[in-house]
Amino acid sequence: MELNLTKEGFLANTDDWCELVAIQLAQIESIELMQQHWDILYFMRRYYEKYHYLPNTRVFIKTIANEFGHEIGNSRYLQTLFPQSPLKYTCKIAGLPKPPTCL
Repeated sequence: MELNLTKEGFLANTDDWCELVAIQLAQIESIELMQQHWDILYFMRRYYEKYHYLPNTRVFIKTIANEFGHEIGNSRYLQTLFPQSPLKYTCKIAGLPKPPTCL
């Protein structure tokens, strides 16, 4: 499947996202998706659908903690799932736009 990506590697059209697309996007970033990743990805997709914007990193971590507990909702744990930048790569693999606070 050929992906239509922005120059930063984000999905150009969020409606094109599906699990196969997520797997391809994760492979580009050398991330092997496990259930823990899927939980975060689907949560962020629901968040974006509900609020129509993406949080900054601090709010992202806080909302993850509220949803999944503090063992998962902390920067160290999220860094193990998405090593380079948890918010940026969660959004990228979830087929969401680039967060405005990410470089």
